[in-house]
Amino acid sequence: MKRIITYGTFDMLHYGHINLLKRAKEMGDYLIVVLSTDEFNWDSKQKKTYFSYEKRKQLLEAIRYVDLVIPEESWEQKVSDVKLYQVNTFVMGDDWRGQFDFIQEETDAEVVYLARTPEISTTQIKKDLNKKSLVTEHISKVE
Repeated sequence: MKRIITYGTFDMLHYGHINLLKRAKEMGDYLIVVLSTDEFNWDSKQKKTYFSYEKRKQLLEAIRYVDLVIPEESWEQKVSDVKLYQVNTFVMGDDWRGQFDFIQEETDAEVVYLARTPEISTTQIKKDLNKKSLVTEHISKVE
């Protein structure tokens, strides 16, 4: 069995996430998604998620490409996860290109960076929603 692993926050799940998970799953038989906990997001990434860890986990578990969801609690756990789950391929979006090459050196897993879906990102969705909110607020003040 060929095992694949990927990491992420997966907040405000969108079709770009689904594309990434589908393509990762196509590389093997079993896809493990390591989901950043709320604490890890806040303490290490200074990111506040819209949905809680449990809600994001529930969404990921409902996706047919995902076989297992486990928590990400530190940057350092990646090598131990790959070894523990006997992972063959470590997959990340290409915006992380080169950042995890050390995993291939420290384990037997291949590291693959997949192209993101160019026209969509959680960051862009949040920016767009914020702009719309500001415009709506401005219009209501004018009226």
